[in-house]
Amino acid sequence: MFDKQKKSKSLTPIVVSNLSILLGEIKILDKINCKIHNESIIAILGPNGAGKSMFLKSINGLIGVESRKIYFNSREINDHIRKDMALVFQKPTLLRRTVLENMQFVLEKKNKISNLQITNLLQRVGLDIYKYKPARLLSGGEQQRLSLARALLINPSLLLLDEPTANLDPYSLNLIEEIILDENKKGKTIILTTHDMGQAKRLAKEILFFNKGKLLEQTKAINFFKKPKTKEAQSYINGKILL
Repeated sequence: MFDKQKKSKSLTPIVVSNLSILLGEIKILDKINCKIHNESIIAILGPNGAGKSMFLKSINGLIGVESRKIYFNSREINDHIRKDMALVFQKPTLLRRTVLENMQFVLEKKNKISNLQITNLLQRVGLDIYKYKPARLLSGGEQQRLSLARALLINPSLLLLDEPTANLDPYSLNLIEEIILDENKKGKTIILTTHDMGQAKRLAKEILFFNKGKLLEQTKAINFFKKPKTKEAQSYINGKILL
């Protein structure tokens, strides 16, 4: 659709070192250590309240953490790094504008992307026929596809997705999964949270399994589903409630 902009330096590997987050007296994340490899698709699994979304926000810099906790190819987060990543929330936040205007709004003046290129991207997510429709009148699946299109518009090398297909129609789910795989083939590193075990099996190369704010496992997806290392992960795979 448009040429990939050259990045001055890759964001990966991402090294998370002894990361803990407190909200009041509640420990949301507890001494998280992991490494995100280049051009991988990582699925973050775990029950509600495990800290999955907070972990994504921490990587994106939305949650303040102490310095020297998250390194992007040996660098701490800064404005340049943040501009090379995008976070798509589970619940889309759209402007009270048309679909096209929502796309145009995210572009900075220095970005030389034409309306034709925006239209091509909208076509890719199945929304080109709705580009003059108010974005907030789209269905839930359409809104999520628009959110993904906005994220892809800046051509990030790191894509963070928080439950990108939760409660969506099958068409939107399949389309978003196809785009995730396609973007990964183009060289993007993708980290997503999901409760959909089938989706994790279809997409992920690696699994991060969280429970009660702790990272209990990081392993290849094929190994996680065949033989998880912890009893908590096995219980989660079996559909049991973790207490």
